[in-house]
Amino acid sequence: MEIALVIFIIAVIFIAQSIKVVPQQNAWVVERLGKYHATLTPGLSFLMPFVDRVAYKHLLKEIPLDIASQVCITRDNTQLQVDGILYFQVTDAMRASYGSSNYIVAISQLAQTSLRSVIGKLELDKTFEERDIINAQVVAAIDEAALNWGVKVLRYEIKDLTPPKEILHAMQAQITAERGKRALIAASEGRRQEQINIATGEREAFIARSEGEKQAVINKAQGEAQSILAVAEATAQAIERIATAIRQPGGADAVQLKVAERAVDAYSRVAAGASTTLIVPSNMTEVATLITSAMKMVQSQKSS
Repeated sequence: MEIALVIFIIAVIFIAQSIKVVPQQNAWVVERLGKYHATLTPGLSFLMPFVDRVAYKHLLKEIPLDIASQVCITRDNTQLQVDGILYFQVTDAMRASYGSSNYIVAISQLAQTSLRSVIGKLELDKTFEERDIINAQVVAAIDEAALNWGVKVLRYEIKDLTPPKEILHAMQAQITAERGKRALIAASEGRRQEQINIATGEREAFIARSEGEKQAVINKAQGEAQSILAVAEATAQAIERIATAIRQPGGADAVQLKVAERAVDAYSRVAAGASTTLIVPSNMTEVATLITSAMKMVQSQKSS
């Protein structure tokens, strides 16, 4: 009975040593007699008891790693307190096991030295403006060395950049002065635009008034021209009708009668004036002849 129990216990130990279940997103490194033998992938695997052993277990998920805060000196000799976070992933379990005694520490130290080197090439103002460039350069520097460690560096992010208090006060004063300068420039630009708008409005108003005056003069001239043209056309029509009437029978006699009437009317107005002296022209006989002719025409019209 005791022998059976011992055999059962030995069998359980053999089974426990030979059967391994690897979880998802994990990789286990197996050594056989102290030498690398295989890398177990997720799932069920069998080993030789007491000959094979799982030496290293690696997580294949993306891992965030805090990089300790450190002091970096910029190109213009300004100290900066910088801390960041690094994201990496194990891509080769064998290299991660044998490429470095501690790849996490190696990555962390390399990230710090790379960051100091990159910031040392930049001036203070550029470090705040070019964070993306700094992050990319740090990743490139680490990733090249991390290939031998079976690790892929995905990205690096600077969490905080903290300059000394004196620099912070100077930067705040600079920002305040810059904002005051922008306010003055904006105010002067506003006044300038206002003056431009006023001048433009006055110019457009003057142009509008001059255009109105010009159009008024043109309209007046056109009206006078049309009036003169109308009078001339009416006079021409009257003269044409008179000429036509004169060519008719009795037309000449009618003209003489009209002239006599106008002459008599003119002398009557002269005689009715306030002056007591009347100067009679020497050709009164012609006037009398006109009057006589007019009287004969009237009498002939009555008899007819």
